[in-house]
Amino acid sequence: MDGPEPNGPTQASLLGDLRQVIENAEELLKNTGQYHGTAYQLARNKLAEALQTATAELARFEDMQIDRMIELTAIAARLHRDLTGEAKLLRAFRRDE
Repeated sequence: MDGPEPNGPTQASLLGDLRQVIENAEELLKNTGQYHGTAYQLARNKLAEALQTATAELARFEDMQIDRMIELTAIAARLHRDLTGEAKLLRAFRRDE
């Protein structure tokens, strides 16, 4: 996109880390279902709640990223007067020398 992406690599890295934590937590929940002690069940319930919150937050951040990309694409199209999809693609892959 045109212009710098705010906190681009850091944000992408954090989202990737969050995805990994969610995957690991889901695996942990799946593999600890056979334990029936009260402490295990309380811990599993807390983890399940945190996992649900983290998954919803990740989806919200991903939606925000998509909305931002759409917004930046629309701004760039207006700025460069791209009237067709072909014009947008050609500009996106144009090499300025």
